[in-house]
Amino acid sequence: MSDTTTPSPALLSTFTGTLIERMGIVVTEASAQRTVATMPVAGNTQPYGLLHGGASAVLAETLGSISAMAHAGEGRAAVGIELNATHHRSARSGLVTGTATALHLGRTLATYQVVVEDDGGRLVCTARLTCMLIDARP
Repeated sequence: MSDTTTPSPALLSTFTGTLIERMGIVVTEASAQRTVATMPVAGNTQPYGLLHGGASAVLAETLGSISAMAHAGEGRAAVGIELNATHHRSARSGLVTGTATALHLGRTLATYQVVVEDDGGRLVCTARLTCMLIDARP
């Protein structure tokens, strides 16, 4: 992926049939430095009607991994090795927006902070993802 922040059609095509598609995640910006996406609350709730904490974790890992892949470059892959998330509040409806921002971009590791906010801009979750950068397998 290039340094541009508009997601490429090639990137978007890799989401077909994946958890990203099932969760309704829509990536609006993607680069090694920052990736942004939205996710609907509807369909991603726990039995009490609140956004499931695991859904926030999926969003966080997705965004950090997309950025890490951009940083890794051609012929390399990014695999998550550590994710932690703090859930500050939940959402009952609308969309949540996640923003992954690079904290460390190394040769073998990339770490991102991910902030998830509700439609009102209120903090829902903060997460940190570390990815190991490895050679891609054919």
